Formats: sequence, structure tokens, C-alpha cells
Amino acid sequence: MLHSVLEENANVGQVNMNRRCFIKLGALTTVGALCPVSLFAEFNRLLLPTRHLSIFHIHTGEHLDITYCKQGQYSQEALTKINHILRDHYNGEVKPIDIPLIDYLSVIAMKLEISSPFHIISGYRSPTTNATLRKRGRKVARNSLHMQGKAVDICLPGCDLLSLRQTALDLNGGGVGYYPSRNFIHVDTGRVRFW
Repeated sequence: MLHSVLEENANVGQVNMNRRCFIKLGALTTVGALCPVSLFAEFNRLLLPTRHLSIFHIHTGEHLDITYCKQGQYSQEALTKINHILRDHYNGEVKPIDIPLIDYLSVIAMKLEISSPFHIISGYRSPTTNATLRKRGRKVARNSLHMQGKAVDICLPGCDLLSLRQTALDLNGGGVGYYPSRNFIHVDTGRVRFW
């Protein structure tokens, strides 16, 4: 991509650093600094044109085994079903789930080569639910990415929690939290960090 930006602004073998080229280079440099190369390389290598996800929500008992992307095209019907199963299980509120988060789960499953469904502990959380859980003394962030549909708490039967955590960490796809006493990890598509 950087090469194409430079080519676009080349003039007789020399780079003409006009304002637009300078802004594009700055943006690319910022993205490159914020997102490690391994993230792009791993996702580009592993994300297939056809993508599948298998999930089981432990609080509702619902199961979904679905192909949500076919030949590089996301299925709105499938995404709607994913949004529904990952709804706030306390009040039934549904919010669109971040597609990169869905892809993140798909890549984790492919890396681990496990076909069992992710067990969902928490997907989307409404601001009301988030505030209630904070008041109850649970370790819940005030501005949790769960409220944006960008976080999920999971475990994966057939895979020990440390392996699941390490796979998520290796992908550098966002935040990874480790909760061994409660038998789940948190993954989100926020900035890369771990705890």
C-alpha cells in the first residue's frame, strides 16, 4: 500500500511529496505503528473468503453454527443472527456486533483447529446492564467495549484456557483479558493490550 501511494505521486522517477501524499504517508505510518505487522499478516493469511462461526450462549442456551461470509461477502441475515445471540442477555437488547470481532473469533477457531463452539459468557452489554454490574462490584470497566459490540467473554471446550489466551494474544487483534478463576478470556477489537 505504501508503494502504491509513492507510485501515485512519482514524477519521472522522483517522489513528489505533495500535501495529499504527505497526509497519506502520515496516516499509513500511524496505522502501521498502532497495528503490528503480524496482525495484518496473520489476518490476511487466515481470513478466508468463506468464514464460519460456531457459538453457544451459556446464559440463554442458544446455539448458532453459521457461515457468515461467502466468497468475501458478508451475509446480513447471518450477521443479524449473530447479533441476536450475542445480545444483552439481561434485558434482550440487541446491538450490531463489530464484524472485525466476529472475524477475530473465526481466526482464533481456525488457528486452534477446534470445531466445538465458543461458549459465550458475555457479548453485547447495554449501558444500563454495564452500570448495574459495576454497582454490584463486578470488575466491569465504566466504558466497556462490550457496550459498543466490540468485546466478548469466551471459553472454548476442548481447549485449555491458557492456549486460548495465547492464541488470541499472538494475533494482536485487540485486548485480551485472562480470568482463570471464572474460566474465560475477554477479547475485544480495541487497542492491543493484555491483562
